[in-house]
Amino acid sequence: MEKPDLQQEDPELYAILKKEETKQQEKITLIPSENFASKAIQEAVGSVFMNKYSEGYPGKRYYEGNYFIDELETLTIERVKQAFHLPNDWAVNVQALSGSAANLAVYLGLLEPGDTVMGMYLPDGGHLSHGWSYEPEEIQDPNNLVYTGGSRKVNITSRFWHVVQYKTNPNTQQFDYAEIEKIAQKHKPKLLITGGTAYPREIDYQKMSAIAKGVGAYYLADIAHEAGLVAAGVNQSPVGIADVVTLTTHKTLRCNRGAIILSKKECMKKIDRAIFPGLQGGPHNHSIAGIAVGLREAMTPAFRTYAEQIVQNARALAAALFTYDFHIISGGTDKHLVLIDLTNKQVFGKKYARALDYAGIIANMNTMPQETRSPADPSALRIGTPSVTTRGMKEKEMTTIAEWMNRVMDITQPWNALDFESFETHVRQSEKIQKIAEEVKTLCKIYPFDI
Repeated sequence: MEKPDLQQEDPELYAILKKEETKQQEKITLIPSENFASKAIQEAVGSVFMNKYSEGYPGKRYYEGNYFIDELETLTIERVKQAFHLPNDWAVNVQALSGSAANLAVYLGLLEPGDTVMGMYLPDGGHLSHGWSYEPEEIQDPNNLVYTGGSRKVNITSRFWHVVQYKTNPNTQQFDYAEIEKIAQKHKPKLLITGGTAYPREIDYQKMSAIAKGVGAYYLADIAHEAGLVAAGVNQSPVGIADVVTLTTHKTLRCNRGAIILSKKECMKKIDRAIFPGLQGGPHNHSIAGIAVGLREAMTPAFRTYAEQIVQNARALAAALFTYDFHIISGGTDKHLVLIDLTNKQVFGKKYARALDYAGIIANMNTMPQETRSPADPSALRIGTPSVTTRGMKEKEMTTIAEWMNRVMDITQPWNALDFESFETHVRQSEKIQKIAEEVKTLCKIYPFDI
């Protein structure tokens, strides 16, 4: 039977799809949590695996007919073990639907409601799923390196658990391990968390593990962003050091969307029950299939070269931006991401990100250490190099991108005092911005991604 053609079957959706495809091809993506999955991964995700319901785990399914799904999940687990060099006393769960769901499963499996969780302060680079709450209109003291939250419980974790957060050192904008240890000793968390969305430096997992052990806490290392760099050996690995490691699959690991949990076997028994039946029903088998393909790709020499180039590109981009007087948070990066303090430029994250988009460069506004502005209009811009590296770009192209970013800043600075709508109108009508967008499109044609 001939398969239906999407364009014929649903022309309305097809039109949206083609617009998104064109945008991704013709614009540069600098959002560090985005990447391009291979055609092989796309084929697996779009396969008949999506049709099968499979509550439970291999060999222990609720429904019949899961013998091939068992093979699929077992294969994926074995590839995770190989890619991340798991010790024999560690186990894997590949069923979590996202990074936030994976983290929630860890909390549900290892903690009781009301227990204390200690993670990184969100504006300094932490993540919502590590427990974010705040007090409206409250002004933070940058010299106070601990935050105990507020009445506005933004994430479910802050509603069910007591959350304490540590900040980065105001001078270095990096972890202050001695201060983190003091906070842990005072608040006695049951779970200590590292990782986040905008922390560009390596984390000393041994020190954090020692801090957790010193207060009798579990240690969760969330490596959602740098998972691919860890698998390739470009960044340090917390596997075998932390009690639990969570990661997402679609950032530097370059798979489709999903999440993986790694942990000591005694912890995983509880976490497995938290995933199913605690939080989810049947897993998304088509997503697991795509992840299996991506893990195979991640174990090749080519992927290690790719991961090394991601970091080289990020450092080159940061260095080039520094020459244009962009302030780089923490002075540089060890990973795939760069955080830019825009306070000296006076075109802040929201406006600058929108202007860059019109110029063909997609980035995202972000908070930063010692943030004084609203999260809805923060002081910083977050950029990253996974996608441009997948396209084949290298240091030379990073210098060009930095030059474009500086031109966008120079063009828009005279409009910095305008309200957002007026600012956007000026940007949209700017012939200089349109010229940059054409230059970006030309570069993207030289480095297309495979679809």
